[in-house]
Amino acid sequence: MIRNVLGSLVALAGAASAVLSPFRDWYAGRTGQDYRVEDLFGGITAAESGVLVSMLLPFLATALLVIVGVVIRSRLVVAFAGLVVLGFTILWMVRQGQAAGSLVVAGDGSGLQVGVVNALAGGLLMLIGALLISGRGRRGRRSRREREREPVEPYAAPAADQVDTWPPTQEPGMSVQTSPWPEPEVDPYTGPDPRDPRTRSYPQAPPAESDPRDPVHPPHRPPPPPPPPPQG
Repeated sequence: MIRNVLGSLVALAGAASAVLSPFRDWYAGRTGQDYRVEDLFGGITAAESGVLVSMLLPFLATALLVIVGVVIRSRLVVAFAGLVVLGFTILWMVRQGQAAGSLVVAGDGSGLQVGVVNALAGGLLMLIGALLISGRGRRGRRSRREREREPVEPYAAPAADQVDTWPPTQEPGMSVQTSPWPEPEVDPYTGPDPRDPRTRSYPQAPPAESDPRDPVHPPHRPPPPPPPPPQG
């Protein structure tokens, strides 16, 4: 977060320096907006230039690229803008050197001046800002790896006010039962159906209320009679 903020500020400062440079003197008292963009490819002349076709045009375009790159946190966009500023500035220096025979730095204003310094500094600041911006792609890959490493629970835990059905298999847990004892098992087989003609002749079990046997204790055989006493 801090790197993104710092990198954005540095890149925006570089864009401001690049846009300001055409309004300042570049060489021998001639401002940057006096140089046409086409002079960089065909040779520098003494012809005056309009604002929209001067060196201000590519620098305005790179400033817009820096703003877009800062918004989307794209290092490539910001770095590309810095390279464009440096490329146009170096190309101008080559063409100016060819037109003047050499490039000099003089204190009386007859050589390179502060406008060129602003342009070069702006491009370098854009590149530094691009290095400081962490970007979105790396963060996205890191967060994806972290999500893959996190343990995944197959089921979500039930809320406190819901019935305890953990795991959620539609079967109630212990909190639903009203008795601590296990529920009695019911024999699913009830014998042949007397209404079915196919099983009507089968023997039927006696009703529970007419069964003389103890439903709890099974019947026992009576004890054998005592042996007769010995006769003397």
